[in-house]
Amino acid sequence: MYLQYQHLDQEKIQLYYEVKGKGEAMVLLHGWGQNVDMMRFIQDHFKKKYRVLMLDFAGFGNSQEPKEGWGVEDYVLCLHDILLQYKIENPIFIAHSFGARVALLYAYQYPVKKLFLTGAAGIKQPPTMRYYWNIYFYKFLKALHIKNHCGSKDYREASLVMKQTLVKCVSFDLARLLKDIKTETILIWGENDEATPLWMGEYMKETMKNCKLFIIEEEDHFAYYHKQDEFLSYVEKYL
Repeated sequence: MYLQYQHLDQEKIQLYYEVKGKGEAMVLLHGWGQNVDMMRFIQDHFKKKYRVLMLDFAGFGNSQEPKEGWGVEDYVLCLHDILLQYKIENPIFIAHSFGARVALLYAYQYPVKKLFLTGAAGIKQPPTMRYYWNIYFYKFLKALHIKNHCGSKDYREASLVMKQTLVKCVSFDLARLLKDIKTETILIWGENDEATPLWMGEYMKETMKNCKLFIIEEEDHFAYYHKQDEFLSYVEKYL
């Protein structure tokens, strides 16, 4: 299904979403570059007991791109507006990576019953020597008017507006807000996650007041998808 969404004073865009089941509200949020297909097994599992809503974030899947670069705050406002339309308050969030970034800021701003986060993004990594080298090399190429291919795969493959969006979202560091998020939070992490390394999950566990961390051994950033039964068992246990 589609809805027309107007963000602040920007032109309306079309967003794709799916709702299945009846009962208490559960909201599924996918990662950067993904779509609702990655979360469908979760919806199928819980739709008998919950009203499960999932959507393609603006710029992903079947949803249109925002007209201007969005930050995490914009995605949170968009999500809040959609949930209000469905009279959803105090939802249960199940979110991966970028979706977890949005869920965490949402929980900081609005009431949330429970957070289930996997490979959660939101903490900035300390800059490395490679980071500084990339910055200087980029400036060098720019000064010579040479087209460069720097940046992550996500950045290189994004459109101009989504490049702006990625920069805004990645630069927003949630670390300073974590201690004020009181929502019960269950973190489920891949042991060998390279996109959001395990130390980030450990940091969240130590910083957040009501948080547990579970590790899926020998798995990567998509541990929740590769080991669906194990992931769902953690969610079932703490629902």
